[in-house]
Amino acid sequence: MSGLSSSPKPAHHVRVGAGAGFAGDRLDPAIALAEHGRLDFLVFELLGERTVAAAQRREKEAEGTGFDPSLVERIVSVAAHCAANGTRIVTNGGAANPKAAAQAVAEAIEELNIDLPVAYIAGDDVLSVVESQDPLTWETGQPVSASDGELISANAYLGAEPIRRALDFGARIVITGRVADPSLYVGALAHYFDWDHSDADLIGRATVIGHLLECAGQVTGGYFADPVTKPVAGLARLGFPFADVDADAQAVLSKLDGSGGEVTIRTCTEQLLYEVADPSAYITPDVIADFSHVSFEEAGVDRVRVSGGTGTPRPSNLKVTLGYDSGWQGEGQLSYSGLRSKDRAELAAAIVLERLEELYDVDPESVFVEYIGMAAAFRGLVQVDDPAEVRLRIVGSAATRQEASIIGDEVEALYTNGPAGGGGARKSVHSVVAVKSCSVDRSIVEEAVSVEFVDDAADEPANNDPADKNSAARRKGGPA
Repeated sequence: MSGLSSSPKPAHHVRVGAGAGFAGDRLDPAIALAEHGRLDFLVFELLGERTVAAAQRREKEAEGTGFDPSLVERIVSVAAHCAANGTRIVTNGGAANPKAAAQAVAEAIEELNIDLPVAYIAGDDVLSVVESQDPLTWETGQPVSASDGELISANAYLGAEPIRRALDFGARIVITGRVADPSLYVGALAHYFDWDHSDADLIGRATVIGHLLECAGQVTGGYFADPVTKPVAGLARLGFPFADVDADAQAVLSKLDGSGGEVTIRTCTEQLLYEVADPSAYITPDVIADFSHVSFEEAGVDRVRVSGGTGTPRPSNLKVTLGYDSGWQGEGQLSYSGLRSKDRAELAAAIVLERLEELYDVDPESVFVEYIGMAAAFRGLVQVDDPAEVRLRIVGSAATRQEASIIGDEVEALYTNGPAGGGGARKSVHSVVAVKSCSVDRSIVEEAVSVEFVDDAADEPANNDPADKNSAARRKGGPA
């Protein structure tokens, strides 16, 4: 992007920017923010419930691979700008192995001859705790051990305090595993302003800000846009948001001048309610935030002032994401177009289902058939009688990769063995990790949480005692 700029940061404010809102997010808006945003903190939110469970499976298959695959590239792409502009980085891209992630990032930036001390936070992996206590899963009300499949991971949602501690120690890059998304921002803000984490109203307002920023381009119009009812200009060069925050956790949201998208009361309102069941009780590890009294005010072009928000003390338990090994999934797709495309697609599906049951003893209940182009997303609630084209999709579950591959093979065989006119066959096989949730007593988890630096001199992590904050910061070249 060219011609980008940001307004000066107001006095006595901290500027926090969103560098990513999910694991597959773009790189260029974060680079633009790092170069032109005058940021104090850049946050990469890269972790979802399924991504952390999948990362745990990768880690079990190959040690040292459990962190986000894009993390090193993301950090390298902004490191020089962050070092030059005094911007610190916070990310949950450590996923299943924050230590390996920190070591990989430290090695990469060392090659660039950039001095950014790297810390990681460990302790969210609570598999042993869950296995010993066997709590009830939220979805079924049954013990964790009663669920189908092997339990392969259990990660508790940590909060802002260990992030704040790492920054207090002098870290310029903080890498976490499973941390609540808003907590990435709350930790940075709490460090900057030296907040009391027991001040529920203050932390509640900070959580509002973190929640608004955590999905990056959503609040600048990305998830908001509709070409008829809610047109947004410049989506191909969508800018990511930043917030200027004061010591009372009041903020103004904005984006770089010259970037695409928009920051308006409507985009902020939609994001405030995104994935929120009860706006008056949004539960995080840091606070039970109340969004019901949040207000937005236009403060200029692409500038929205955020105020309000309160909270009550944090919950006594922490949410845990559980990952279960659920075998394999095979998939096949094929397109039919023109006259009677619906009839041909349905015949094709019937052929595959019959063969799977009779030749391979596949349970029909384990196979899902979808007709894309016939209002498939509505799951039968909308009827389409004469589509111009149909994309047949058949998905099935199996215990082994070999069994799962049969699905795609049978769909592909329809090229010459099924109804006329099939084309564009695709097939795939992938492992499946099922995700559920439970909760555990936070006191058990907090005892295990630690902040450690990657020690360049010894190539080993060094535990840092909070009481020795200044010496740790000096040893790593950070501010005491």
